[in-house]
Amino acid sequence: MSNNDKAKFAFYWASSCGGCEIAVVDIDAVILDVAALGDIVFWPCATDFKYKDVEGYDDGFIDITFFNGAIRNDHEEHVAKLLRQKSKVMIAFGACSGLGGIPGLGNFYTTEELFQQAFEHSPSTVNPDNVRPQPSYDVPEGTVTIPAILDSVRALDQVVQVEYYIPGCPPQPQWIAAAVTAYAEGKLPPPGAVIAGESTVCDECPREKSDEKSITEIKRIHLVENDPEKCLLEQGIMCCGPATRSGCEAACVVAGQACRGCFGPTDEVVDMGAKLVSSIASIAVPETQEEIDALMAQVDDPAGYFYRFSLPTSMLFRSIHDMTEGQ
Repeated sequence: MSNNDKAKFAFYWASSCGGCEIAVVDIDAVILDVAALGDIVFWPCATDFKYKDVEGYDDGFIDITFFNGAIRNDHEEHVAKLLRQKSKVMIAFGACSGLGGIPGLGNFYTTEELFQQAFEHSPSTVNPDNVRPQPSYDVPEGTVTIPAILDSVRALDQVVQVEYYIPGCPPQPQWIAAAVTAYAEGKLPPPGAVIAGESTVCDECPREKSDEKSITEIKRIHLVENDPEKCLLEQGIMCCGPATRSGCEAACVVAGQACRGCFGPTDEVVDMGAKLVSSIASIAVPETQEEIDALMAQVDDPAGYFYRFSLPTSMLFRSIHDMTEGQ
């Protein structure tokens, strides 16, 4: 196969931590299959391609773009639309791209509130003149520009069309390899598919479960000694397994930590946060509304637990007080 016949791959990171880039390397020997199958024509993390190179490609020149990270600023929105134009297949790669991810928790606040925290109130900030980042600023050498923060964090498919999703924070190597192999063999699933398991993390979890009501209080896993054989949620420890898609082999739970929900909801779940609240309520000992309210008040960070990865793609999208302001 000549180089001209090889597939063209692109990788891009928007608002993310960089873990998805490491996940690509974690596929080990399969990376050699990727190299044999195609050429990487854009990967800012690892290669020296420029945006002007991508702009010069013909529409559809790139076979598959693996796009990780949420859309937080206008530059990321621009690049997402550019790569969509240049790509035959767009894959939302990782929890931030597919769901909004950790950056999406910013939707609980206005941009002004976030700026106040970052540039005025954080413990490490010394900013007596209240200097804020400006989209453009004139200096003797010319005008300096930086990306402008958008009002709301969005998942990739809220900006452009997406063919496939590989979930996870970061995605698991076996599912990255499965996607590459499926492309090589011409066996990609129908568009819209999530390349991962179809059941829940609870179905993969080896811990014992029962149908009995058992939650009398909400506990934080690092503050209690839990039974390593028993379901964490039934012990009152917040675990997102009931609402989270399988495919990770319950890696966090097996390692002694609760599921965080990074694989996102299954196809049957409409709103991940609502599903998690329902899961708690179904096995909670308290029965009256007052007792349930008292139990839920023990959850130290409801937003972080119930919508850690999924707020921008949930029914909420962002906080109510912002919605009333038309944002």
